[in-house]
Amino acid sequence: MGGQQATVRTAGARKPSAPAGRKIVIPPGGCTGWHYHRVRLDAVVLAGTLTRVLHDGTIAVHRAGTAFVEPAGIRHLHLGHNLGSEPVVLHVTPALPPGTPFSIPAPAPHGVTPAVCREHAGEPVPPG
Repeated sequence: MGGQQATVRTAGARKPSAPAGRKIVIPPGGCTGWHYHRVRLDAVVLAGTLTRVLHDGTIAVHRAGTAFVEPAGIRHLHLGHNLGSEPVVLHVTPALPPGTPFSIPAPAPHGVTPAVCREHAGEPVPPG
């Protein structure tokens, strides 16, 4: 068998770290309100269970240890709420330029109940 095998050496050991992003905490009973994002979001649920209602009325449930993607744009309105008794903790990795809002509040999409969260106030939950 021909060829060579490469050996990679590192100067020092590095600890693994989470990718750059933002931590979001939604308290029990909390709701994000209807919103969308200007850029795609990759999210990992670190704790709790997040229930999302999508623009077409679809319900998506994400438990701790799972990941999901939120596509960019107003055509992808959604809201998230925490129906559990412990906080939902998310790690999201948006590629946002400095000064860009994290999410943009929007009215509920046509045909979808606007107040699906127990404590829905219409305003996104601020990132924790």
